[in-house]
Amino acid sequence: MAATKNMTSGKPLPLILNFAMPLLLGNILQQTYSLVDAIIVGKFLGINALASVGASTSVIFLILGFCNGCCGGFGIPIAQKFGARDYDSMRKYVVTSIHLAIVISIVLAVITSLLCSDILTMMSTPENIYDDAYRYLLITFIGIPCTFFYNLLSSIIRAVGDSKTPFWFLLLATILNIVLDLFFILVVGWGVAGAAIATLLAQGISAVLCYIFMIKRFDILKINFRKSKFDRRLASHLLYIGVPMGLQFSITAIGSIMLQSANNALGTACVAAFTAAMRIKMFFMSPLETLGIAMATYSGQNFGAGNPRRILQGVKASLLVMIIYWSFAFIILMTSARYIAMLFVDASEFEILNNAELFLHISVSFFPILGLLCILRYTIQGAGYTGLAMLSGVSEMVARILVSIFAVPAFGYIAVCFGDPTAWIFADTFLVFAFIYVYKKLLQLKDAKG
Repeated sequence: MAATKNMTSGKPLPLILNFAMPLLLGNILQQTYSLVDAIIVGKFLGINALASVGASTSVIFLILGFCNGCCGGFGIPIAQKFGARDYDSMRKYVVTSIHLAIVISIVLAVITSLLCSDILTMMSTPENIYDDAYRYLLITFIGIPCTFFYNLLSSIIRAVGDSKTPFWFLLLATILNIVLDLFFILVVGWGVAGAAIATLLAQGISAVLCYIFMIKRFDILKINFRKSKFDRRLASHLLYIGVPMGLQFSITAIGSIMLQSANNALGTACVAAFTAAMRIKMFFMSPLETLGIAMATYSGQNFGAGNPRRILQGVKASLLVMIIYWSFAFIILMTSARYIAMLFVDASEFEILNNAELFLHISVSFFPILGLLCILRYTIQGAGYTGLAMLSGVSEMVARILVSIFAVPAFGYIAVCFGDPTAWIFADTFLVFAFIYVYKKLLQLKDAKG
């Protein structure tokens, strides 16, 4: 039997760090194969191919972010029931979440695949990269069920306190992705489409193996699906929590799409710089996102156990870890951003390198704002207040749209660089007050129960 972990007792800092470390390694792996995709494409297929992969990054984030948000939301009631030691209800939630995942992922895959051409046209994708961008986007959307199921299964396993198992399957997916990338691009000659197919296959294989492992090794999650029925009441609750979390990512991505569309209009060089810089930024952001994900499970379990004060202790511990990490990331990116960007393009591409370096210097300066956003947002989600977390996504969307409409036409690429930091500030302005409200509500609920 694989191990579960209860985070409702013990010192918050070691618990959160112990839970977060496999998550961090997993996130780094996830960003690594995203980086490898871009590096292989940029180095072996050229600048136009790199730009075609990055031209639709924000649209992919919109759809896959919705999927990942739903999966994270589906895991919250499971974590809460696990914290409350109500294992029968927990297993019913698991069954219902899998049924929902089948329907949602297939519907999304069909709809988005049909809309690929319209999406790229709407985003002002340059003609010289349009065909490759279309192939990459279409294959990515076809693979939505693979992405959805891997993230759902990982969310379920994390909900019972095991963050190590998802890491091992992500490690497998990363190795597969790199090997298949090289094979499909260099040996088979499938170009940009080969990079997308490699990712699809790697995630699909990892999802299938993760499911088999979960059923066989977690006694607490062993379920007879033939005897288990779809529960509409539980499905409604899962959707009530999961959909706002998914929409939060999608709403945030709408602003990113506007920002990327404005950047696409600046030309292929800016698109390539944005692609490289975004992949590097996402890699260095992963520890901040990891702290947030760890706090969602920690908050969910302590909410289920009726321990609101432990939630606040966890937030303080996470903020300390975040500041220490930011100091490290700041030094690395301020001194080495240009050299890291050279992994994607040749040293002779001065304009692209200058733009990528500028983007990364500005972004890392605002990482403490982003870290606070991740910690507070996921903590609020873990307590079940996903609607409030979604509204923070609305704040981000508004900020990015304003930058896209007014700042980018006036100031050009420098405004693109400040798009994300502006969105983070808008979101934090809302989240600080939202967390205070949620914490007071949790204290009131605990006092009312005696």
